[in-house]
Amino acid sequence: MKTTALLTTSVPNHAKRSGKVRDIYDLPQGLLIVATDRISAYDVVMPNGIPDKGRVLTQISLFWFDLLKDITPNHLLSADLDDLPVEFRTEEIDGRFMLCKRARVVPIECIVRGYLAGSGWKEYQKSGSVCGLALPEGLKQCSQLPEPIFTPTTKAEAGHDENITFDDACQAVGAEIMTQLRDKSLTVYAKARDYAAERGIIVADTKFEWGLDDQGEVILIDEVLTPDSSRFWPADSYKPGRDQPSFDKQFVRDYLDRIQFDRTPPAPLLPAEIVQKTRAKYIEAYTRLTGQTFLWD
Repeated sequence: MKTTALLTTSVPNHAKRSGKVRDIYDLPQGLLIVATDRISAYDVVMPNGIPDKGRVLTQISLFWFDLLKDITPNHLLSADLDDLPVEFRTEEIDGRFMLCKRARVVPIECIVRGYLAGSGWKEYQKSGSVCGLALPEGLKQCSQLPEPIFTPTTKAEAGHDENITFDDACQAVGAEIMTQLRDKSLTVYAKARDYAAERGIIVADTKFEWGLDDQGEVILIDEVLTPDSSRFWPADSYKPGRDQPSFDKQFVRDYLDRIQFDRTPPAPLLPAEIVQKTRAKYIEAYTRLTGQTFLWD
C-alpha cells in the first residue's frame, strides 16, 4: 500500500509557479508541467494528497493526446525524462510531467455535457436551461441529454468559475475563435465518449482548455479527459435520478460532507482509508481506459 504523496516539487536554481495540482517550470525547451499528488475539493486544497494521483492524471492525458491527435494538435512536446535538463531527471518527477509548447491560453473553459449533473443540473432545476440552452422538460438528475451541449464558463483566477452563454464567450474572446473551440470540443468529446463507452465508462461531462501556439493555431492544452477534469461513471451502475458512483474524488467529497466541512480553508487531514480508496479509483480509471497496467502501483 503506497502512502507517500508528492505535495510539491523543488529543483535548485529553477523558479516555479503552482496551481492547485501542478507545478510549472519555464525552461528553454518549453513549459515543464509537473502534476503533484495534491488534491482539492470544493476549491480547497487538502493538507495531504493522494499517492500517484499526479502520475495517473499525466498518463491518462498522454493516452488521450495520442488517441485524439487526428482531431486536434496539442501542446505536448515530450514525456521522456531524457529530454529534460539533468537536474529534472529524478524518480519523483518520472511519469508525472509533460514538456509542452508555450501557448496563449484562451480564457474560457470549454465544457461539454452529455449528461445533466453538477452545476448544469442545478441551473436546469431553476430555469430549464443550461448556459442559455433550453433543454426538454422532465429531465432527471444525471439524465442523458438528447445530444451533447457546449457550456462555456469563465476561467476564474480565484474562486469559482461561472457558467456563461456562448454569446457571452464570443463577446469575451471573439466569435470566430469561440465557434472553432465549440466545434472542436464537441468533436473531441464525441470520440472520447464513444471510446470510453466500449470500456464500460460513461463520460458524463468534461472540461477542455485551448490555446494558440506561435503560429496562431488552436491547440489542446493542460490536462485532457482525466478524472479531475471530467465526470467518469461506471456504465454498469448508471441510473438517472440520483448521484452516480464515479472515478474521481468522490470519496473525498463524501467524507468532507459527512464531517460537515464548511468548504473554507484550512481543510482537515484525510483519513488513510479515504486516501487509499480515492487512489484506487483513479488507478481504476486509468486501467479501464487504457487497458494497461499502472506501472507505479
